[in-house]
Amino acid sequence: MKQIGTSDKMLHVLVLSLLFSAVTPTTLAAKKAYIVYLGAHSHPEATEDIQRTVINSHHQLLGSVLGGVEKARESIFYSYANSINGFAAMLNEEEATELTKHPGVVSVFPNKKNHLLTTHSWEFLGLEHEGKTLPKSLWEKGNYGEDVIIGHIDSGVWPESMSFSDEGLGPVPSRWKGVCQNETDGHGFKCNRKLIGARYFTAGYLKGAGKEPLWYRSPRDRIGHGTLTLSTAAGSFVQNANIFGLANGTAKGGSPRARVATYKACGSCSDVDILAAYDAAIGDGVDVITISLGNMDAGDYFSDSFSIGSFHAVSRGIAVVAAGGNDINRIGTVTNVAPWLFTVGASTMDREFVSHVSLGNNKTFQGPNLSSSSMAKGLYPLAKASDVKAANATNHTDIDYCRPGTLDPKKVKGKIIACVTNFFDSTVSTGHVVKEAGGIGMILCKDKNSENFTTEPQLHVLPATVLSANDSKEVFAYINSSKSPVAYVGRPITKFHTATAPVMAFFSAGGPNPTNPEILKPDITAPGFEILASKPPFLPASDYVEFDRRHVNFTVVHGTSLSCPHVAGIVGLLKNAHPDWSPAAIKSAIMTTATHQNKMKKQTIYGPYSAATPFDYGSGHLHPNGAMDPGLVYDISVTDYFNFLCAIGYNKTSVFMVAGKSYSCPEQVPEVTDLNYPSITIPSLNGTKTVSRTVKNVGEPGTYTALTDAPPGTVVSVRPRSLKFDRIGEEKNFTVTVKAKKGSAHKGYVFGWVNWSDGVHHVRSPITVGIGSN
Repeated sequence: MKQIGTSDKMLHVLVLSLLFSAVTPTTLAAKKAYIVYLGAHSHPEATEDIQRTVINSHHQLLGSVLGGVEKARESIFYSYANSINGFAAMLNEEEATELTKHPGVVSVFPNKKNHLLTTHSWEFLGLEHEGKTLPKSLWEKGNYGEDVIIGHIDSGVWPESMSFSDEGLGPVPSRWKGVCQNETDGHGFKCNRKLIGARYFTAGYLKGAGKEPLWYRSPRDRIGHGTLTLSTAAGSFVQNANIFGLANGTAKGGSPRARVATYKACGSCSDVDILAAYDAAIGDGVDVITISLGNMDAGDYFSDSFSIGSFHAVSRGIAVVAAGGNDINRIGTVTNVAPWLFTVGASTMDREFVSHVSLGNNKTFQGPNLSSSSMAKGLYPLAKASDVKAANATNHTDIDYCRPGTLDPKKVKGKIIACVTNFFDSTVSTGHVVKEAGGIGMILCKDKNSENFTTEPQLHVLPATVLSANDSKEVFAYINSSKSPVAYVGRPITKFHTATAPVMAFFSAGGPNPTNPEILKPDITAPGFEILASKPPFLPASDYVEFDRRHVNFTVVHGTSLSCPHVAGIVGLLKNAHPDWSPAAIKSAIMTTATHQNKMKKQTIYGPYSAATPFDYGSGHLHPNGAMDPGLVYDISVTDYFNFLCAIGYNKTSVFMVAGKSYSCPEQVPEVTDLNYPSITIPSLNGTKTVSRTVKNVGEPGTYTALTDAPPGTVVSVRPRSLKFDRIGEEKNFTVTVKAKKGSAHKGYVFGWVNWSDGVHHVRSPITVGIGSN
């Protein structure tokens, strides 16, 4: 990795880059927000006196560049003084460049905006059956996350949602140090024994936008994203939750009895606000942080608010779970790739929302649908868009896709309209066009370019469904061959136990890791498709403010934004079940017990185009009950992470400042591939490569034997082949040697596994190898 630089796209996420080059006097005078990162504090706890001292030191440092402490006070708008050491200030490029020369500064980088990356899922994951907790499940062992504190960095929360009811909860844990900011919310934002803390961070928004909307000066969620994600991580039990009567049941989060605290940093999701949210959450005493945001192009860990904030959190024993990002290009697009982050991809579960289309020729088809309306049984006139086009519509593509202004209301009235659709068009908006023209239903027919994309059920404003490209051909063939074509669009139903689930969601971003290919990312995959989650009731059901007047308390959503809090909820349960486990141990337990087959136990996970690989799902699909008793774990200390930073090229001074205590890079810097990660990745294998790992026994005494499935074109050997453990906490070292076979036709990345088993536990790690140069 190229060190000392600065860089930093959407939930998908954003880019940041700081380039010091020749500038004009005009650009020198222009001030914008920068983060000045100074590493870690040496103090164990940030008391008020210590925080004042830290803030004064920030003023002194910036004052030395600006020409006085008063000017520094005017420039600084955040001082990070809990765990993270640094500040945010308005600077021009010349001042920022001057600060980089100061010996106490790790990095200086400009602020950027980041964007947001959404309940049968818990039954699918094996925690309950028909609404009842399964005996010996992680819900039972982890006591539903009782009194674990989950911090949430997002767009805030809707406190009145029943997902944040405190019914049945006791007093707020005495170790909690946070606050509930509510003084400017005209709607009376209030915390309770469930939602125990709420803060908002607006300075980055204000500096970028110039004028801050009043609604933003509150922890209240006005976007909806934060309420969706936090209810998924730790929402309370809510009976009779549904969307238009579908998916009816008891909604709940992964840790339904956990306490939650929200840190609203997303008006603009700017770096300075995100880092302030991290610093506050660490100081407040959260146990877990869930963040469904990310940074797609973060090449330098010390110039990225996500990497910096999460590093300091993990250093304090706080597990940080992050979304892997949404990108249909998939290959090499995964976000949140720092090894201390727990990075989550998205996959499906065995539930579908579908409706049936019946044609007058007795053929029936099925497609996804979440419509709020239905039609009386019977057959109704059916027409394709080109047969009911408006007289002035001339663009054939716009007509076929039923775009605004292309349909003649006199021809459309009382008919079901067949419209072409692709992956990029809004099908809800298309339905609105058909409904406004007088249509009573809609059949959306996929074009050939969209066939490989999994279709999400949409909250249609009229009876509608989406059909595959092959089924669509039959619909058009019937219309073209019939004098009076007719059809019926059935009401949506909920189907369970889809045998092929889980499969990878088409939007889930994948590896290889664009920053350090030696670290496999994502780490795990979890349900992130068709997830029922809480929603602010003032927002329209489908988020189309211009025409949707429907309002709901729960909705169905998709994205790694939703798979991330699934894992965060499970991390909360494991925190309760195993309070002595480190964030790395919890991460290892979840990764090494992940599953790799569908619900029928017949086939591996498949993606939408081809067989999925660890670049899609990491170690596999989330299996909470297995993580409760993993047998062995791969633990990683903070010092191990410091050594990793040394190994990838950071200089000793920078790592020392980040450590905030006595530390120096070892004389013999370890190899990057030797970080004690629960997966093994060798990006470029041209001969033989040996990597070392250490496992810790967290179960009963026993002897584990290594079983291997070598990646094609390689030979894998493990030394020693067996490990005998006499006590809990005992650690054993081993090596894995991977050798490329001579004359093998395999080139590029290939995949295999190493599995330590005592006959009861299976501690499985993926092996990812790039044969030749990649």
